[in-house]
Amino acid sequence: MSKLQSLHGKLALVTGAGSGIGRATALRLARLDARVVLCDRNPASLQGTLDLLVGNDVHAETVDVSDWAAMQALGERVHANHGTLDILVNNAGVATAGNFLSTPIDDWNWVMGINLMGVVHGCKVFGAAMAEAGRGHIVNIASAAGYYAAPDMSAYAASKHAVMGLTESLRLEMAERGVGVSAICPGVINTNIVAASRMHGSAAQAQDKLVNFYKRRNYGPEHVADAVIEAIANNRAVVPVSPEAWALYAGKRLLPGVFDSVQRSALFRKLKP
Repeated sequence: MSKLQSLHGKLALVTGAGSGIGRATALRLARLDARVVLCDRNPASLQGTLDLLVGNDVHAETVDVSDWAAMQALGERVHANHGTLDILVNNAGVATAGNFLSTPIDDWNWVMGINLMGVVHGCKVFGAAMAEAGRGHIVNIASAAGYYAAPDMSAYAASKHAVMGLTESLRLEMAERGVGVSAICPGVINTNIVAASRMHGSAAQAQDKLVNFYKRRNYGPEHVADAVIEAIANNRAVVPVSPEAWALYAGKRLLPGVFDSVQRSALFRKLKP
């Protein structure tokens, strides 16, 4: 049996499954004959994904991953109705951009509540049962911003750096319990996250141009879905996705001084009157 065939009948849960990376991952899992629980806070988006999976063994749950009580209730329903997860994909995420001084505290709380605490909540709610069963795999969707912090991304980069640290630590702990843990680090992926971002200062002025750049690049979320499956099949620790994500991943490790100098020079040119 191949590693992909071994996903047949496995129980997977994907957060943020209403669009983008979450939807692409849910479709990929379902087409590999996994049983999939789709989660999203937007019922209409969730229904859109369900409509694409008619005939598959899928179930939908509306939930806000930043709400601890709601996530605990979700865990109780999933465990009662479906059993212990084999695969957990903590994907739900949001973004904000703008220099640190112009980014409101409310946006920091919003980004951290979803990007970081949403991952923590998912791991807490479902990880214990997976560890007790001695099997399964947790996939946390981080970002290239989790290891490359560009200017005007302080809140978003901080949330994704935190996800990377959480994943690294959790991977070591859960390995002793038979559970794999991976971080997926997308680069420039054509989803609606930029259009839905909260942007401030000069970043807000460039939002439309950035959205158009992502569309022209057209590097789709299906590439991230493939990386998720590869990480599960081979128990990969970190998987960058897209050429620039791989380049940044290698560069920050092999030439950190050069990368820091480039960043400082770019920021100086931007701020120079």
